[in-house]
Amino acid sequence: MEILLLLGLPLAGCVALAFFGARRYAPELNAATSLATLAAAVLLTVRVTRYGPLTAGGEQFYVDSFNIFLVALTAFVGFTTAVFSRPYMRAEQRHRKLSARRLRLYHSMYQLFMGAMLMALTTNNLGLLWVAMEAATLSTVLLVSLYKTRASLEAAWKYFILCGVGIAQALFGTILLYFAAARTLGHEGMSALLWTHLYAVRAELEPRVVALAFVFLLVGYGTKVGLAPLHNWLPDAHSEAPAPVSAVLSGLLLNVGLYAVMRAKTLAAASIGSVLPGRALMAFGLISALLGALFLWRQRDIKRLFGYSSIEHMGIITFAFGLGGPVANFAALLHMTVHSLTKSSVFFTAGHAAQTAGTQQMDEIRGLVRISPALGWGLLLGSLAILGMPPFGLFTSEFLILTTAMRADPWATPLLLLVLAIAFAGIFSKVQPMAFGESAAPRLPHSSAVIPVYLHLALVLTLGLYIPPALAACYHAAAQLIG
Repeated sequence: MEILLLLGLPLAGCVALAFFGARRYAPELNAATSLATLAAAVLLTVRVTRYGPLTAGGEQFYVDSFNIFLVALTAFVGFTTAVFSRPYMRAEQRHRKLSARRLRLYHSMYQLFMGAMLMALTTNNLGLLWVAMEAATLSTVLLVSLYKTRASLEAAWKYFILCGVGIAQALFGTILLYFAAARTLGHEGMSALLWTHLYAVRAELEPRVVALAFVFLLVGYGTKVGLAPLHNWLPDAHSEAPAPVSAVLSGLLLNVGLYAVMRAKTLAAASIGSVLPGRALMAFGLISALLGALFLWRQRDIKRLFGYSSIEHMGIITFAFGLGGPVANFAALLHMTVHSLTKSSVFFTAGHAAQTAGTQQMDEIRGLVRISPALGWGLLLGSLAILGMPPFGLFTSEFLILTTAMRADPWATPLLLLVLAIAFAGIFSKVQPMAFGESAAPRLPHSSAVIPVYLHLALVLTLGLYIPPALAACYHAAAQLIG
């Protein structure tokens, strides 16, 4: 019942908002649907925490310690983003950037996007996982092109083409995995692609076929993660999409892509019997983190800046998963959580700041602390959190990753420290003038749009100081499952 509600509510919301998405109450309906989805996610989380992994729908759906926290995180950020989008999208309509028809498309596709991500996280079938990722891609193409400007259409096409190519590679990898599963399990059909069945016989799968499948799956789903050199779509899509869309793209979709990669990695590592899959993840992760940090220095658009920051952080998480082991996996799971919360809050403030200043160019955004203290301090605190300053949660996860790398692969530690230093200097040097620079703009009244910002930052601060035992147990169990 919980899974049915979790997947059915966004779909029902998509259909309802396709008819009523232009009405005055549409933002409230969007937020209410997201709240109901969050309630279903909480009920599912409680059930899995108490009784362990569960299957549903004739084993087509499976929830365990690895995906349950991602389900809860996705539903929570989806709800807070819907709350943030209420005043933000109404302001966009007042500024005549969006018509009523465009708002209807936004609200409908937002719910379809959330439903597709939750489907990808809960399905036990690797074929349905591919279908859900394709649905998420198509819905976000429409969201990225929402403004119908030349730049947004170009970004949407780039996103569609690059991720379309990536999804095609993932499809070929899925077919290869099906071929290996059919030979080992001795039966065909949908059950040959059930992850639980594959996991049970992972050591018996044909190593050469699984190795080739993993390469295609890593490249295909790695495109959705934004791993270099497959990252070119990400900065453009983040900069041209509305701020709420940028928040869920960076905070949620990248996690879903990496989740798909890790499901494949657990099979490949056991089948191949070597550290090759882990080494591949480490290489892709380090390259992505370094390129993302270096490109931060060239950015003048505030949303592109934090788009490249997402590439850097996903590279760090991928590297940690490549290291493997209980501590590195625990740190990667924690980093996924706090990065999602922090980056979505940063995009809330970045979008609101750009809306306030009338531009996304950082050189023209100045004195936010004086103009709007809640907005200015939210941007500054969010930037410090995303840079891994203590006592925020990203400091904890990055510290664990660095100390594990020192023991497991010392050669990578100096490069990771260099990446963090470059990213810190690149972001802080641009955010500091935006927060404290001189501005002639008048002081603005407090906006309710910053409430989700401080809620997210409070959670990130809490996770830096104290991890609840239930969440820590979930991370530990997921870390053991990943291997």
